[in-house]
Amino acid sequence: MLKKVIYALGAIALLFGLWGFYERLAFGEEYVSYGSAVVWGLWVAVYFLFGGIAIGSFLVASLEYLFGIEAFQGYGKPALWTSLVTLAVAMMSVGFDLGHMERIWKAFLQPNFNSGVVADVWSYTIFGVLTLIALILAVRQPKNAALKIVMGLGFVVALFAAGSPGKFLGDNATRLYWHAALLPMQFVFMALLTGAAMTLAVQAFVSPREGTKQASSILSLASVVLLVISLYFVWAYFSQSLYGNIPSLKDSINELIRGQYAWLFWGVEILIGAIVPLLVLIQPKLAQNQLWAGLMGLFILIGNGVARYLIIVPGLNVTVLNNIETAYQGPGLTLSYSPSPVEWAVAAGALGIVILALLLGADFLPLYSKKSEA
Repeated sequence: MLKKVIYALGAIALLFGLWGFYERLAFGEEYVSYGSAVVWGLWVAVYFLFGGIAIGSFLVASLEYLFGIEAFQGYGKPALWTSLVTLAVAMMSVGFDLGHMERIWKAFLQPNFNSGVVADVWSYTIFGVLTLIALILAVRQPKNAALKIVMGLGFVVALFAAGSPGKFLGDNATRLYWHAALLPMQFVFMALLTGAAMTLAVQAFVSPREGTKQASSILSLASVVLLVISLYFVWAYFSQSLYGNIPSLKDSINELIRGQYAWLFWGVEILIGAIVPLLVLIQPKLAQNQLWAGLMGLFILIGNGVARYLIIVPGLNVTVLNNIETAYQGPGLTLSYSPSPVEWAVAAGALGIVILALLLGADFLPLYSKKSEA
């Protein structure tokens, strides 16, 4: 019954998304809410979220196929499938964000490797190819030396790709909110966290397995540790920024802690995405319960998605020149940003694709052994 409900939710999200896909492909970015200041928004946040989940899920798969940890036997193929699906959706989301999607070929055939965008494109492409090869090998012959080599290469590329968005943002030296050495490392730990959280959610709601209490406990403990590290990153970043008293940097932080994004920051990212999962997952009985652990995984993913959004937008909608916000007027010439219905539709469609692909993969692909099915 629960799986049917999730199928229905995924189908509804995709149907809403189809309208958004059509609007974007037919009319370009005419109906998005970008402006002269905020040039990235919800779609880039979706890209960062699902890209991080893809990397984190691959690293979960490496616990079986690279490191041979007994507790994670049977987790490798579902995690690789999750990685492949979320990576494809991440690339779709950032593709829709591009003003000229057809020019992506230039990143491959005319690359400038000093560009952060090119580094992102190549690292995620190589990562995706290695993930696909690893999944094919795992399905055909999991006890294979070639699989271990591919997983080893993928592990290295995944760690590079995990921090690449943070480096790319940090290259914008005029945006001091991003220009910090902590940011690439923050993206790495966020990828690890979302990989653990996604695995908990998949095991609870997509294809529950028997005999996974030890793995659930490990993933729950890892989530707790990574949540604490993430909160430390936030504290270190914010306290250092406010103490430095640099106007544009301080303004971005203030937008989060007491401004227009305070409800998202305190209510969703911190409370729902961190505090509630911490309080639940530190309790061994609840951490070993698939339903509770999976629900907390969803909470972490929601909080992490908001965290990605709050990395992007507050870094753009503050002035970098005094009084620039009053120097001009007109459509799009604004520091404000709120996602348009088309942007929400595309994001919903991306989520619908992920939900349905994971469910269909669990039902029709050889990802789970018969012994491990609930």
